[in-house]
Amino acid sequence: MGWVNRRRDHGNLIFLDLRDRFGITQVVLDAELSPEAHAKGEAVRPEYVVAAIGKVRLRGRDVINPKMATGEIEVVAEQLLVLNDAKLAPFSPAEDAIANEEVRLKYRYLDLRRQEMQHNLKLRHDITLAIRQYLSGEGFLEVETPFMTRSTPEGARDYLVPSRVHAGSFYALPQSPQLFKQILMISGLDRYFQIARCFRDEDLRADRQPEFTQIDLEISFPQQESVFAVVEGFLSAAFEVAGTKLTPPFPRMTFDEALRLYGIDKPDLRLPQLTRVNDVFAPGDLETLAVNPALPVVAVRIPAVGELSRKERDDLRLLYPAKLTQQGTKVLDDFKRLEKMFPEAMNKVRELTGAGEQDVLALVAAASTVEATSEPRAPGVLSSRERQIYEAAGAVRLAIAQKYADRHKLFEKKGNSDDYKFLWVTDFPFFEWDEDTKSWTFAHHPFTSPHEDDLKAGRLTSDPGAVRALAYDIVLNGTELGSGSIRIHRQDVQREIFRALGMSDEEAKARFGFFLEALEYGTPPHGGIALGLDRIAMILAGAQSLREVIAFPKTAKAIDLMVDAPTPVSEVQLRDLHIRTVLKN
Repeated sequence: MGWVNRRRDHGNLIFLDLRDRFGITQVVLDAELSPEAHAKGEAVRPEYVVAAIGKVRLRGRDVINPKMATGEIEVVAEQLLVLNDAKLAPFSPAEDAIANEEVRLKYRYLDLRRQEMQHNLKLRHDITLAIRQYLSGEGFLEVETPFMTRSTPEGARDYLVPSRVHAGSFYALPQSPQLFKQILMISGLDRYFQIARCFRDEDLRADRQPEFTQIDLEISFPQQESVFAVVEGFLSAAFEVAGTKLTPPFPRMTFDEALRLYGIDKPDLRLPQLTRVNDVFAPGDLETLAVNPALPVVAVRIPAVGELSRKERDDLRLLYPAKLTQQGTKVLDDFKRLEKMFPEAMNKVRELTGAGEQDVLALVAAASTVEATSEPRAPGVLSSRERQIYEAAGAVRLAIAQKYADRHKLFEKKGNSDDYKFLWVTDFPFFEWDEDTKSWTFAHHPFTSPHEDDLKAGRLTSDPGAVRALAYDIVLNGTELGSGSIRIHRQDVQREIFRALGMSDEEAKARFGFFLEALEYGTPPHGGIALGLDRIAMILAGAQSLREVIAFPKTAKAIDLMVDAPTPVSEVQLRDLHIRTVLKN
């Protein structure tokens, strides 16, 4: 039983490729053996739902189809039942690729019949099952947390749900189960996980949806290493079902090391590191280049690209972020010219970076007009100016690598674990400066624990920008898979963090009073993480968009084309909810 994928009429013989979730089977309708079944087959068209009753037989050697899993057998039908007909579809699920994604999303029920989509959703199921089984085996309990809760700051806008019973009040759909999972630790559950649905009202892109699924977990009495070991374990289980064997433990790197070596906090380890090369230049050399010698001069290398023409360099510069020039950052990418000006220094740059003749090299530095900042920093922490230069070098590195991916082959899959370069990034800044509000805000969320050393040194008030968080990200091939942290478990520290964010005690009580009260009743140290399940499935499916691994996704404008949502609702519904809408012109 299934759908007619293709129909081939050879007169007295009609062949139906019958498709179901498990693949395609050839059905033979022979006019001599079963005239009635053959007559029905003449009326059958693609996507008709049919049942064939008959005998399975081996195909002849000369008609075996090695491209089909069932290519050695066929069903000779004695009866054919037409269970339902079908109108002419806007596209055929038998096609390997359909160019118009909007048509695919509008007729998603047809798109999901395609073999690729069936495979992707089966893979997603297998990944989810493997993760559930692993975490259950490690003593975790799966607990569901509410969809309707109160609005709390998570870094994006909430989806709000008006209350009919409590006029003028709103629930919020959860951006994450953050506070609930911490309360589960206070409740003594020790090890929690959830395949959690989350909602964020933010702009979309290929790897972002307004509703998404994350693998959420929390552990009592952990060290960072405890969380890392659990995540590496369930990722190994998930990747194994997709045919890849991982080799934990994954490498670790602090936030500042990641910036120094890769210019970004989610490094792609398939690309070469950045190299600071100040020492190879004489002071006069940097003065000639109009570069500030007190700030880093960073070499970027992308291998096996070949020499770039003048036009190629000009085209490449269009890909560099516009803010580079606004920050006074210089990109010196005419390496042949630099070699003529400073042959000895450039030879040393090649030695330090390990560059060959076919590698592209560029230097990134601050213009001489840019002043180095002298703000106090904890040992090893970059200044804001230094961060700007390393981040600029990281942006240049990615721009070159992505532009010439077809030449250097660094992103091509090898069919083994080398395709997947994992990394833990740790010790993130606790605060970020918000230019709009001219104030500090949290980099992860305000329930992350700061480093004990930074607390003791009083940096929360004396130097917020130098405070490090006990926060960590898991990164794969330059994509952040998830974020987590060791949490604050003491109420006095939590209140101090809220004050450092400019939140009064009254405001903190109004927004988080229930949680602050819970912290007073014997809260154990705890920590956890959340990873994007959609993103993991996308990577393992080899897809370019989350929409390829989600059954019913939204478009880039947050529209469900199949059900035509969102839509206006009736005045009666709005009146029941004590709401009226006012549209801006």
